Amino acid sequence: MQDIFDSFIDSYIENKIGISNSFLSEALALQLKVNLEERYKHQFFKPAGIGNDETVNQNKTIRSDKIYWLDRSQGNEAECIFFDLIDTFTLHLNTTCFTGITGYEFHYALYEAGSFYSKHLDQFRNNSSRQFSMIMYLNENWLPGDGGELCIHQNNTVQNIAPEMGTSVFFKSSELLHEVLVTNKLRMSITGWLKI
Repeated sequence: MQDIFDSFIDSYIENKIGISNSFLSEALALQLKVNLEERYKHQFFKPAGIGNDETVNQNKTIRSDKIYWLDRSQGNEAECIFFDLIDTFTLHLNTTCFTGITGYEFHYALYEAGSFYSKHLDQFRNNSSRQFSMIMYLNENWLPGDGGELCIHQNNTVQNIAPEMGTSVFFKSSELLHEVLVTNKLRMSITGWLKI
């Protein structure tokens, strides 16, 4: 895994956006997709909010996705393997880049057809603990006309990243404005933050 981690980090250092097609194994990505779909079928997802703690509110003109927070204590095998992977990556990141990450939080993110998330930063105004954003896509057979691209704004340029199965993205939470373009079909991912 060290070579995969190093490649992921190197692409971040070069472009402020780390991209990997091998951070999640195919088998793990497929199992996480099944888990997400199962939770969605049982209506466990909630509308995503804007802000945190007492300032959180729902505003569907800004974002219209739904989320389900992940917790290792639930004992799901694939999700525990995922958290083990994040633990190993965080240790490697701290050891090689001295980032000082001490925790993280992740959720399943689901965009139904017609959903989007307007341009934003991933850091709260009243809390700067989120250091790095991570997104891992779980969509098989995604086509250009399906929409739902992650659109990252940087230095007067725009980079669109298709939410294809196995693609993972990594960037500094406080630096890069980004948005999710309108999706034309169900769009699934794991999204989260490495924190200090």
